[in-house]
Amino acid sequence: MASKLQAASLFDPAIFWRASIDALIKLDPRKLVRNPVIFVTEIVAAVVTAIFVREFVTGSGDPAFSGQIAAWLWFTVLFANFAEAVAEGRGKAQAATLRGMRSNVMAKRLAVPGIVDEAVEHIAADELRIGDIVLVEAGDLIPADGEIVEGVATVNEAAITGESAPVIREAGGDRSAVTGGTTVVSDWVKVKVTAEAGSTFLDRMIALVEGAERQKTPNELALSILLSGMTLIFLIAVATLWGLAGYSGTELSLTVLIALLVTLIPTTIGGLLSAIGIAGMDRLIRFNVIATSGRAVEAAGDVDTLLLDKTGTITFGNRQATEIIPVAGVQEKEAVEAAWLASLADETAEGRSIVSLAQEKYNLSATAKSNDMKLIVFSASTRLSGVDVGGHKLRKGAVDAVLKFCANEGNKTEPANFRGAVDRIAQSGGTPLALADGARLLGVIHLKDVVKGEIKERFGELRRMGIRTVMVTGDNPVTAAAIASEAGVDDFIAEATPEDKLRYIREQQANGRLIAMCGDGTNDAPALAQADVGVAMQTGTQAAREAGNMVDLDSNPTKLIEVVEIGKQLLMTRGSLTTFSIANDVAKYFAIIPALFVVTYPELQALNVMHLATPKSAILSAVIFNALIIIALIPLALRGVQYRSAGAASLLRRNLLIYGLGGILLPFAGIKLVDLTVAVLGLA
Repeated sequence: MASKLQAASLFDPAIFWRASIDALIKLDPRKLVRNPVIFVTEIVAAVVTAIFVREFVTGSGDPAFSGQIAAWLWFTVLFANFAEAVAEGRGKAQAATLRGMRSNVMAKRLAVPGIVDEAVEHIAADELRIGDIVLVEAGDLIPADGEIVEGVATVNEAAITGESAPVIREAGGDRSAVTGGTTVVSDWVKVKVTAEAGSTFLDRMIALVEGAERQKTPNELALSILLSGMTLIFLIAVATLWGLAGYSGTELSLTVLIALLVTLIPTTIGGLLSAIGIAGMDRLIRFNVIATSGRAVEAAGDVDTLLLDKTGTITFGNRQATEIIPVAGVQEKEAVEAAWLASLADETAEGRSIVSLAQEKYNLSATAKSNDMKLIVFSASTRLSGVDVGGHKLRKGAVDAVLKFCANEGNKTEPANFRGAVDRIAQSGGTPLALADGARLLGVIHLKDVVKGEIKERFGELRRMGIRTVMVTGDNPVTAAAIASEAGVDDFIAEATPEDKLRYIREQQANGRLIAMCGDGTNDAPALAQADVGVAMQTGTQAAREAGNMVDLDSNPTKLIEVVEIGKQLLMTRGSLTTFSIANDVAKYFAIIPALFVVTYPELQALNVMHLATPKSAILSAVIFNALIIIALIPLALRGVQYRSAGAASLLRRNLLIYGLGGILLPFAGIKLVDLTVAVLGLA
């Protein structure tokens, strides 16, 4: 990977200062009302501020104490806003990087598409409309998202994927989609525009990364409701304490009661909840995956079945030559050279792979074409390609077509090992091509779907995570079984139609399973849309990318391992910090309750296990710790709790031990340290 959309550092000065400004902007109650816990904190902070102003002006009460409480309540709100602003700032920094990839290039629009030597008009890329046909030549930037309708070219997609190696894009099939902003390296293509200016894939990526349209996921909504309910309960409890204090003759100020309320409501998780959700999508960016839905990131954490399209997902998408088998009496070098020459006029992916294999095997020159060669271009009618040179008629193509050619040249017999090689290739799921020189059969070329490297090991890792892998393909069962065995999937569905894929996903979902689907073709679009997690390959068609709720810019189907880990990490982080937030209230009971009632009930001094200096110091220390713990946990919220592949019971025990027990013990030490500082500085 040459480069990725790297997540910016938490301590990046530009993000830090921008987040500080955004934290102030987010004080707008209309923005904070979406976060009930922090909204309540802001309201009571305003109330304590009003009390401070009144006490300061009138000289009554203790303005120094109420002023400090008010300041730390505002800091609590600001720190919560800061956490969200930092998470958003990282996304905006990445969006700025993407935005820098755009440039207002000139496009070569064809005035009358389909006419030979048609006129080309040069217009700005932002003037292109859906349906326009543009010519893109070597060195040109592709001006807009589109589908190649003619030609084949190598395209540098580093601006999108970070991969330095160019990829082949050609008309037809599942590798015809191109993205605006990428560069044609060689040859030329004609591209039909499929997206208006401002709504290209790159524009949508920018909007998604920036997070402007991010909606709360079901998990976030459920947790928000829980936190709102807890806040309401503590409001009622504090109001009850006020009545109890009046009944018992204990004098309690509104400032003290508000301090108690804020330290008891779940401000820690309330302040970090939004940042955790944003950071989950942000972490995907580091793996070159764009999520169009926060819901999909969450669902990835619970996926138990992965459905993968074969062509272009498990395999490279085009059949490639892997070996050239000479028949008896023919030297391997002769067969390889004949296959190479016979493929020079074949511009299909298969033909180019034969040329590449021959060049790699015998270092043959790519510029060996000469004027005395008569190239026979591949056609669907003859199913042959080849060359006539130096008295030789070299042909390669479908087995029956080559045998017919040899028969016409006067030879109707087959060498001893010819049919055996053809049958062996067919039974392994490959495609045999015959090779001949006039009437003489030279050998067999083995074409096969090449499985992407290291994919079997990665599928094994998915299996250890409890995820079942199922390959779906339109191939016959023999070919499907061979590819499935080589790739290491758990099961396969052969001769599958788009309806079959959709039906399988719905059946599995009806049985309570969460399904992830990886695909790249238009025929995968219905399944990608139905799946709980639909990961479309960036190299795929526009329809596939529109249907999925994630786009893998590297077109690597096993990337789901990272996606699942991030989904699990997101859920674990929320659970861990929620556990910590609730648990750390225990220490605050021991800090504030004795401080409130120790004068009326001296026996409560026994609860002052931290031996806090004074009642006011205890209250102030609890409020200060409540504010500081939010900012202390921002790095963890953004980085996420480390995921470990373990059972649910083991993870629960670990969660309770670290964040439950830790959430109880840490505040005791923290509040005591703050109390010592407050006492030394004489703040209370």
